[in-house]
Amino acid sequence: MLLIALGTASIRTGWTLPGVGRHVTRPSIYGLGALFVGAPCVIQGLFYFRIVPTPSWEIHFFGANALLLSGLVLMGLGQMLPSRRS
Repeated sequence: MLLIALGTASIRTGWTLPGVGRHVTRPSIYGLGALFVGAPCVIQGLFYFRIVPTPSWEIHFFGANALLLSGLVLMGLGQMLPSRRS
């Protein structure tokens, strides 16, 4: 839930955590990555407590890993791409 809140704040306002803020050059890309990393964690909780129907384990496994990996890549790109303010 905290990653989803951080992602939403980064996308809407450009705010990041104070320790990470000086390294992040594109907060919107970083925020989208945080959303992609936080979403599988929340979805897994929904499956565990049977709030939503559970798909097959293959869909759950590969879908969650794809979201996590793409989120980590986006968070890395948010720190490595040059700033638009130049």
